[in-house]
Formats: sequence, structure tokens, C-alpha cells
Amino acid sequence: MSDSQGKLFRILSIDGGGIRGILPAQILVALEKKLQARTNNSQARIADYFDLIAGTSTGGILTCAYLMPDKNNPARPRYSAKEAVDFYLENGGNIFSTATYQFMLSMGGITDERYSEKPIESALMKYFGDTQLSELIRPCLVTSYDVYESKAHFFRQHAAKDTEGRNYLVRDVARATSAAPTYFEAAKITSTSQITYPLIDGGVFANNPTLCAYAEAHSIKTDGVKTHRTADDLFIFSLGTGSASKRKLEHKNVKDWGAIEWIKPLIDIMMSGVSQTVHYQLRQIYSAIGKAEQYVRIEPDIYNASAEMDEASPKNLNALREAGMRNAEAEENNLKLDNIVTILLQNA
Repeated sequence: MSDSQGKLFRILSIDGGGIRGILPAQILVALEKKLQARTNNSQARIADYFDLIAGTSTGGILTCAYLMPDKNNPARPRYSAKEAVDFYLENGGNIFSTATYQFMLSMGGITDERYSEKPIESALMKYFGDTQLSELIRPCLVTSYDVYESKAHFFRQHAAKDTEGRNYLVRDVARATSAAPTYFEAAKITSTSQITYPLIDGGVFANNPTLCAYAEAHSIKTDGVKTHRTADDLFIFSLGTGSASKRKLEHKNVKDWGAIEWIKPLIDIMMSGVSQTVHYQLRQIYSAIGKAEQYVRIEPDIYNASAEMDEASPKNLNALREAGMRNAEAEENNLKLDNIVTILLQNA
């Protein structure tokens, strides 16, 4: 191990997927409860047991929530895993409301963005206030895409601590990573050094940010010292949002589609395809070095919930919450979570 104490560097990565973020968030509620039970510590939090958390879009919002510092004790996380789920349950219906003037004006997202940015910005302000990226309690990597420069834009707590130009308000980080094309207006984000960036959802290139996190972990400092890690030194827990659920598109239905018909399905296909490809790559990497147990992926089943990223009716919010709980309790996933707890505690 390159870590001076011989411990694995622990990574949590969370995919994008809109309101389906409830699925991984609920699975992490189960993981947090297992950590609390195993340590006999009711205050144990997800952030206590990962050295790097990465997220795209809804996964980026969750990343910020888990790493948000407590106002009275900045070294401790402010939100529990359950409170992170509550962000969606309490605000999802308002953020993805189809009864708004914006939704009707845009013809459901055809002529303009589908939803107003005001509800999501209001919710992000409530949860994150004026906290800065540099104040988050652990290293993180949150993805977005700079449409002016045509390149990936990564928000990193560890970089923000070192360089003012890489520091931002956390609520702006969350807004940028979740600015999904056709769903929300592109975000206009300003760093603390007053440089402005036009950004959209990182899901356009890294809906599954696990490989980005894998690369980032190789250069994150430990106790101020740059450490050169390899795959052998990393433990990765990757969580999907149900994006791999099979939505069958028959040839007879799609063969004559044009741009308008393809827009929404293509976004879903791209996001799902990227997630599956990254999973394949990492599975191959860890199998090749004989450390398959150091890479764990859970791709939740959506069960009776809708696969739509913006279906936030009370009925579907509850269906997603129940689906998340069912995934966590499923025998195979429950065993995975128990094994993850063991690895996290062994390397704490």
C-alpha cells in the first residue's frame, strides 16, 4: 500500500438520474444504519467512512449533502443520510412541477427548458446556504460541463482549499452539476475569485463519475503529502440510480423518429450507456489485478416506480423511497452492504 498506514483509500461514487437519486440515497440510509449499529455510535455518518465522495447531477447534490459541515461543529457532517433523502421527498414535487407557467410555455421542454430554476435554487439555498466548497469536510469530486470552453469542469473540495479560483458556493456547485439540458436552464456560476462559468449537468459526459473518482484519488494528498495510489490501494463503492433498468424501444416505433422524438430517449440512453461502460471498465480493472472485492457496484431496481428522471408526483416519490428500501434489503445487496461496512471499518 502507498498509504503510510497500509489502509485502503475509500471512495463513494453516486450516479446522476434526477429524482431517481432517492434510490441510492435510501440505500445509503441503510449503510449508515449498519455503520451505526456496528460501531454502537448513533452519530456515525457516511462522510466518516469515505476518503473521497464523487457525484454527478443528483449524485453531486447528495455528495454536497453528506459533506456539508455542521454549523456548530464544522468538523462534523450536518446532515444524516435520512436527511439527504428528505431533500428529494420534501422538494422534488416543487422542483419538477408540471403545473407551472414555465412547463406550459416550453411545451414540456421542446421550445425552452422544462422547469424554472427558481424552485431548485430555493431548495439548494435552504440546504447549503452560503457554505463554500472549501468548507466541505472531505475531499470530493462533482462533475459539470463548461459549454463555452467545451470541456469538463470538476468541482473539488481539496482543490478549492488550495486555490481561490477553484472555490465556489456549495449551492452553486449543486446547481451546476444538476443543470440537465432540456430540464433546467444552464447555470451561470462564479468562483470566489469572480470568474464566471456557464455550466450544465455533468451527466452529459460522466453520468457515472466512478472512473473520474478513481483517477482523482491517485493524486489526493494524505496528511499534506502527495500519495501515488494505484488500483490496489483503492476501495470503491459505486451506486447507480436505476438508469440501467430496461426500457424497451422497439424498432418499429423508433425507426422513423426525428430530432424531437429522439431528444429525451437519447439523453436517457447516453446516461445509461455511460454508466454501464464505466462499470464494465472498472470491473475489468479490478478483476485483472485479482482484487474484485475492492470494487462494488449496486445498480438499483426501480420496481414499481417510474424510470422518468422528473416524475416527482407524491405517488412516485413514495414508490422510489420504497424501491430504495427494497434494494437495500434484497439478500444480495444486504450482503454487499455488510461486506462494505466491514471494509470501511477495517480501513478507518
